[in-house]
Amino acid sequence: MSSNIEIKKICKWCGNEFTARKTTTEYCSHRCSNLAYKERKRQKRLGEYQREYEYQESGKVELEKQEFLTPTQAAKLMGLCTKSIYNYISNGSIKVWRLCRKTLIRRKDLDALFTEISEQQRITATIKKQPITEFYTTKEVLEKFGISNSWLFKAAKENNFPKTIQRGKTLWSKSHIDRFFAKKKPQEDITEWYTVAEIQERFGMTLSAIYNLVSKEGIPKKKVGCEARYSKRHFDIAKGVAEPKEPEYYTMPEAMEHFNMTRDQLYHYIKTHGITKVKVGRIIKISKQELDNLFAPPTI
Repeated sequence: MSSNIEIKKICKWCGNEFTARKTTTEYCSHRCSNLAYKERKRQKRLGEYQREYEYQESGKVELEKQEFLTPTQAAKLMGLCTKSIYNYISNGSIKVWRLCRKTLIRRKDLDALFTEISEQQRITATIKKQPITEFYTTKEVLEKFGISNSWLFKAAKENNFPKTIQRGKTLWSKSHIDRFFAKKKPQEDITEWYTVAEIQERFGMTLSAIYNLVSKEGIPKKKVGCEARYSKRHFDIAKGVAEPKEPEYYTMPEAMEHFNMTRDQLYHYIKTHGITKVKVGRIIKISKQELDNLFAPPTI
């Protein structure tokens, strides 16, 4: 049953005058009521965001006053993830102190990090601006590294080698070519190699079978002139005529001492980078080669 009361009121949303049937009515229409409701929700969300922002800012101010920070606090202060801070710690960019199984970072060392990064960026920018003055001709690259013409142009396209054309000859940046083929060098501990003819004579394999096995097992190879050679030890292991070397492991205390890390830091890297670990009884062993490769000094 509708009310017989008629009250002249002003809509709180649009400001128009309307006739209300109840003393509690505040809006002239359902549309104005919905718009007012949405505005209240919006203001509520803005207020929550503002309070959260003020809380975070006040937390940063408190952190800036502290002389020593944990890696998590340092990450929060710098606006980085904790993993980035641990990466800086592992490569020696940030110095740390370990007290009672707790890792602490001095605030002034964080400030010094930005000075070092700025200097490194300046040096890098200077290096990038230096013109390329030494070049290989295509013929020199083919003769020096024993590759085909098509292989060179494919590698150049994939790795963006700088080049120029002078008097109809293609010239390649010497530093970029040398750096690329230095990475392609086989492992230094491999001293014995098979030629394709030797593999065919010993194992009676076709060319396609050799190429499939090399690709499947990841057998190291190198080129001598235009001839491919394959690691003898790796090939024998793949064919089952030689026993693979037993993998070497660190125990957890050995790895902590060797890399000067806490147990939590070591577990962080093992989990993040998928380092192989095995459990022998109650002892956890970690792949020595994988850890050494992870923390090896960077090379350029």
